[in-house]
Amino acid sequence: MSLSVAAAASSSQAPATYRYDVFISFRGEDTRKGFLSHLQVALRQNQIQTFRDDDGMDKGGLIWDELLHAIRNTNLFVVIFSENYASSRWCLKELVEIMERKNNNKVVIPVFYGIEPTHVRKQTGSYRRAFDKHERSSEDRCHVQQWRTALTQAANLSGITFDDHRDDEAKLISDILKAILPHCLKNKCFIDGLKRPFICNTNYTRVESLMRLKMEKVLVIGIWGMGGIGKSTIAEALFNNYSFQYEGSCFLSNSRELGKPCLSDICSRLLSQLLNQDLHNTNIGVLDSRTKSKLEKKRALIVLDDVVDSPIATDLVPGLRTCLCSGSIVILTTRDRSVLTSGGVEQIHEIKQMSNGDSYQLFSHYAFSDSHPKEGYGELTARVINYANRIPLALKILGSFLRGKSVAEWDSALKKLRKYPNADIQKVLRLSYDALDDDEKNILLHVACCFHGHEMEKITRILNSCDFFADIGIKSLLDKSLINIYSNVRYDKYIQMHSLTQEMCWKIIHEEYNKNGGQQIRLLNTTEEICNIFQDERDIHGVESMTVDMNQVTIDPRIIIIALRKMPKLRLLALRGNFNMDLEWNTVFLEGFQLPNDLRYIEWNKCPLKFV
Repeated sequence: MSLSVAAAASSSQAPATYRYDVFISFRGEDTRKGFLSHLQVALRQNQIQTFRDDDGMDKGGLIWDELLHAIRNTNLFVVIFSENYASSRWCLKELVEIMERKNNNKVVIPVFYGIEPTHVRKQTGSYRRAFDKHERSSEDRCHVQQWRTALTQAANLSGITFDDHRDDEAKLISDILKAILPHCLKNKCFIDGLKRPFICNTNYTRVESLMRLKMEKVLVIGIWGMGGIGKSTIAEALFNNYSFQYEGSCFLSNSRELGKPCLSDICSRLLSQLLNQDLHNTNIGVLDSRTKSKLEKKRALIVLDDVVDSPIATDLVPGLRTCLCSGSIVILTTRDRSVLTSGGVEQIHEIKQMSNGDSYQLFSHYAFSDSHPKEGYGELTARVINYANRIPLALKILGSFLRGKSVAEWDSALKKLRKYPNADIQKVLRLSYDALDDDEKNILLHVACCFHGHEMEKITRILNSCDFFADIGIKSLLDKSLINIYSNVRYDKYIQMHSLTQEMCWKIIHEEYNKNGGQQIRLLNTTEEICNIFQDERDIHGVESMTVDMNQVTIDPRIIIIALRKMPKLRLLALRGNFNMDLEWNTVFLEGFQLPNDLRYIEWNKCPLKFV
């Protein structure tokens, strides 16, 4: 008999992945109705889908070719040796094939269920009686030596021994899962509770390494990064793969919404799940002795996802540190690093953008149900990867949207994205912007307009001169993952912004016109729009910043000079590219021209003015 554990039947993550994570070889009459059914439940609880030969197949069972195909498309094997395993010709044939895979560096885990390993290794006891029958069978006789060799090789491997008279079956199942899961993760692909593909890269393994440590205290881990970068997915994967090792577990998703009720409501929901009882109006700092005693004896795994409010970190988490059993783990995911630091979280892991290769795999799954682009879509896929800039959320949304569409439709959609960003992506990113105060919003929009890639010290000085509180404002934007800093070889610090965040800011800037009754505050390098604004002589009296690529301007450059005369509040001006104005020809035109008094920053190549 056999049971194959399907991990990703419909999703190839890479050429090296397999159709099945685990193939289980077992003797049906010994294990099917007891131990194996319990193991199957545990596998399902851990989001591993099981496939059995009596599910959806003809009553005659699997034909050998199908079974052989399953074995050859599996990376890990669990062989459950039981009292009557050797009496089954079917099981022994499976074992021979499995041990051949072992010689090809596949993993084989033997489980000795109610039988001593020595009986399997030396074919004694019930195994000797089974082979006596095989020796007398003309059909089996020629295979006996091959079967004996396979049994001996398998029994010599490091495995799990279970005494069905003394040992706890639940512990055996736990031990098998502990042995299986690390190998599944090593192959980079599994399907989580939402049936989504998952790339097990360094973002995951850096946090996962902490889960393996034996701690003498409650460990609090912070997972931090920009919206859409995969924080929640990593937390879900950790929870799915490790929650079974704890006496209690709780995953509170979307704490951004949960933070709206009072903290006692969140605490009540959390403790109700951990203790499996109905609790109301609970304060983590004032627990009755009975509840506290239960928590102190329970190793727990808790995930608080998408935390935005500091009280969760400053009040709830310290309370959990004191009342949970040593070895418990609390994981917080957030876009705002200050939430973690305010709660004294020491283990803070920033989630980085995916690698280019992982981006191709993830996008290809959603767009093509494969690990690589479909023929004829390679160049288009590269354009999507470039646009999404290695952000998982964007890759998933765009992959799902483009799935099944023609080459012409892909090309049209990608061109449209440059003018009309995807609403679902924007919605997620916009949450971070909406959480800013007005000063921080202005700083962010000015960085998006004028200062992406500029030196941090210079930007801070300029924005401070514009009456923004740039020192604390830039720090807040860094904490909220809306901007980041990189250093050059001289260790000068520069501010940069993810392309999708910058695109969000540009969209917000274009929306200002409608929100402010037709008044422009910022003019951004949408050349066609800027040309229209100047030619239509719209009200630009309130413009505070303007960025234009002069290489793209299709109107007489002198119209821009005329427009500058109408911007008394202008503080930031960037005229990039070649601004060709013949100085001698325009002497009269420029006579008496003066830049606005409030101007604090000017970027103007070949500026024709004698002084500014």
